[in-house]
Amino acid sequence: MRTAGPFGSVGDQPDAGPPQRSGLLDLLGVAAVVLDSDGHIVLWSPQAEELFGYTAKEALGQYAGRLLVHEQHLDLVIRLFAEVMGTGSSWAGAFPIRHKDGSTRLVEFRNMRLLDVRGDLYALGIATDEAVLRQVERDVALSTRLVSQSPIGVAVFDTDLRYLAVNPALERMNGVPAGDHFGRSVREVLPLMDLDALETALRQVLATGSPLVDAYTLGRTPADPDNEHAWSVSCYRLEDPGGRILGVAGLIVDVTDRHREATETARARRHLALIADGTARIGTTLEVERTARELADVTVPELADVAAVDVLDAVLDDRRPTTPGDHHALFRALAVRAAHPTEAVRAADPPGRLASYGPDRLVTQCVRTGRPILVPHVGERDLTRIARSPEAAALLARAGIHSYLTTPLIARGEVLGALCLSRARNPLPFDEDDLTLAAELADRAAVCIDNARLYQSLRNTAVTLQRSLLPGRPPHRTGLETATRYQPAGTTSEVGGDWFDVIPLAADKTALVVGDVMGSGINAATTMGRLRTATSTLADLDIPPSDVLRHIDKITVGLEYYATCAYAVYDPHRAVCDIAIAGHLPPVLIRTGEPPELLDLPTGVPLGVGGVPFEATTFPLHPGDRLVLYTDGLVETRHQPIDARLDLLLRLLGTPDRSLEDTCDRLLDALRDPDDHDDVAVLIARPLRLEGPVPPTPA
Repeated sequence: MRTAGPFGSVGDQPDAGPPQRSGLLDLLGVAAVVLDSDGHIVLWSPQAEELFGYTAKEALGQYAGRLLVHEQHLDLVIRLFAEVMGTGSSWAGAFPIRHKDGSTRLVEFRNMRLLDVRGDLYALGIATDEAVLRQVERDVALSTRLVSQSPIGVAVFDTDLRYLAVNPALERMNGVPAGDHFGRSVREVLPLMDLDALETALRQVLATGSPLVDAYTLGRTPADPDNEHAWSVSCYRLEDPGGRILGVAGLIVDVTDRHREATETARARRHLALIADGTARIGTTLEVERTARELADVTVPELADVAAVDVLDAVLDDRRPTTPGDHHALFRALAVRAAHPTEAVRAADPPGRLASYGPDRLVTQCVRTGRPILVPHVGERDLTRIARSPEAAALLARAGIHSYLTTPLIARGEVLGALCLSRARNPLPFDEDDLTLAAELADRAAVCIDNARLYQSLRNTAVTLQRSLLPGRPPHRTGLETATRYQPAGTTSEVGGDWFDVIPLAADKTALVVGDVMGSGINAATTMGRLRTATSTLADLDIPPSDVLRHIDKITVGLEYYATCAYAVYDPHRAVCDIAIAGHLPPVLIRTGEPPELLDLPTGVPLGVGGVPFEATTFPLHPGDRLVLYTDGLVETRHQPIDARLDLLLRLLGTPDRSLEDTCDRLLDALRDPDDHDDVAVLIARPLRLEGPVPPTPA
């Protein structure tokens, strides 16, 4: 170590303040010990007391070999000390020392010779508990190179915080010869660094004696003026055996690589967290618009200040997207999200609006090529290629948009649209890592949007098919008023196979049918249509309800489906109803002036089981009475038991309505939830008083 002059004189000792210890070196408990040329301890840091057990008072002035070394190791220590002091070579390694309590401790040492201005030699020993050091090394090695691979600089300052001594490693770090350090402050030697916080901390060490451990300092030095470096600085107050304050010793480690890696690791963790957040929050429903909003919500404000999601209109309409040769791209805006109130929102297309972008626009080029576009620093010309109009470009300029990227939404090889991100308050420009993250989120969202789009298309097809298979408005029947409703499942599920029918029979009789094919989708709807057709055909034969169900059961077995069904025949002239049930929920009968009741009928087995007979029941049904047939989608729910739901149905039916149509609407409003996962069919019949002669019964 190069030194200059004796330690400066010392004035009044500064007032002590509360120590604040933290950081890696504090965890290590690094001790600093200085020996004179005779091997006596002349400097003893507070950490040395913790490591060796001796207080400064006990250690200072003592011969270190006798105090700290076992007898069998003394000759080796004397030889090593002589080598360090004689040749100036440093020595490092683990060595067993004798603790004050008599135990043996394995301690990691870094020893080097110090030369002061008087020509006196000193040995500086930096030591820490070997087990703690090994543990810390293993932990740190998981994320960055071992700190021990970085060179360590050593500096000694006087009480005015001017350099007294530096080692060769610090010369190389600073790019300044040792002689140009002496008598100067850190600020004078390293003018390119911001040293206010470091100088304040050094004065605190000098005043209180509390070490500064692992303090980070960033800046540039003459050794590498074009690049910013990071250093870990640890400082300790130096005292002579009499307790006189001599100055401060500093340990400086270049941790630029660790600092950069830590920064990159923290950024990678934030990116991974954002991707995990996107995985959980994007695609919670099979709705295109909601999925687009979820994508925008995830990216703001963590990745962008403003986000917009636009989908090609042709994709939403199940048309082939326009070819790359077309001049314009027609988008439908689905979501716009901003981290703060900004005029940039007014520059974006409002959700739901169609927007045509020319070939010179960046978003058009993005969907045409299927490649992302990054504009780290947005200029005036870039704004005209980002915005939909000159007015919108002016809004973006006033909002302070300075960085932009757009990445395509691609699913199954098809470009669906684009995610557009902008930054205004965030001062950092987008970079390639941001583009990669945005593309990852866009890819996940694109699959969800495509699934929602395909689902909606299939669902629309199934709903159209099912509605085409259901009867229209019930026909007018002699002596009977009817009202029907069909409602598909909520938007999160496919259509089912529920159906109803009102079938005219001979002699003014009417067949009333409600059924439910188990399952969902187009296959269930198709099976429902086949069973409805078969039921209508069998009804024309005017056979008993139990025989109708028996024949339909045989048909259902061949279709490899199961279904439930309630089949009733009302005869207005006899004022009776014959009914048979195939695994269906019981109908509700509401007699005039009496409370509603669930009919106690043989439930039978579902259609498709095969080989099980069905029983028919006959009961009177007078003018003014009401018979309610329904499928399980009206009363079954995941949140309440079926008995409670049936009780609610009876209470609702106990309130008279002006018409059967009103009753149907009220039941659906009260019992159905928008997210119900099953469709429902309802049929309500009310006999009317007959006038005129009774027609003859066919032979």
